[in-house]
Order: sequence, then C-alpha cells, then structure tokens
Amino acid sequence: MTPTDFTPLTSLAGGLLIGLSAVLLMALHGRILGATGILAGLMRPGDPADWRLRLALLAGMILSPTALWLVTGRGPEIEVPVSTAALVVGGLIVGVGTAYGGGCTSGHGVCGLARLSRRSAVATASFMSVAFLTVLVTRHLFGA
Repeated sequence: MTPTDFTPLTSLAGGLLIGLSAVLLMALHGRILGATGILAGLMRPGDPADWRLRLALLAGMILSPTALWLVTGRGPEIEVPVSTAALVVGGLIVGVGTAYGGGCTSGHGVCGLARLSRRSAVATASFMSVAFLTVLVTRHLFGA
C-alpha cells in the first residue's frame, strides 16, 4: 500500500478554482455547476445556446491540463493504482449513483451545500460515508 500524498496548497488552489467556477456560472448564467448534469445535457438535443455553454464547460475541463503543461512545462501527474476493469466497474457504480442521487459531487457537494439544500446535504453525507467505508474496507481491512 502506497501512502497518499498530502498536498494542501495544490488542493486549496484547486478547491478555490472549483468554487470560483461554480460562483461565476451561477452569477453569469444562473446555472449550477454539476459535471454530470453538464455532460448528460450534451447527450440530448435542446437549446443551442445551452448546448454551447455545456460544450464550453466540458472543453475547459479537458483543456485545463494542456494549459497547465504550457505554463509549467509539465502536466498533472496521474497515477491509477487499480486495473482497467476496476476503473470501468467503479465508473459504472458512480454513474448509477449519480442517476439515483440526482447529481454528482460537484452539483451536490459544492453547489448544493453552498445553497443550503437539505437534499444536497443528504446526498453529500451519503456519498462521503460510502467513500470513507470503501477506503476503510479496501485499504485497511483487505490491504489492497
């Protein structure tokens, strides 16, 4: 088992950027920054202006590592300590969870809690509890 890196400054900067993005999207467009909802909206036809906004947000999420590389000369370090099969299964579980929970961590955890939404508080408590339990079981009980 490898230890998890503690990166408080990088984490703080990332959190501030996510928060700023959520505030700006709400202030300028009246929209909640929920990554799952943004992606799901791209999958169905609708208002062209709405579709362009969603596409711009998704493009920003994808192109940000390129911007980091251009500014610093190196991209983000990505280490995936599990198999491709585990990633696929995990992705499917998260997808089902976001469908049943009516949103994802960014929609509920960032925007919903900031709006003092009870529904988002319950959703955030649920997915954080499952995350804590998953880490406990996989890292400490089974030692994976």
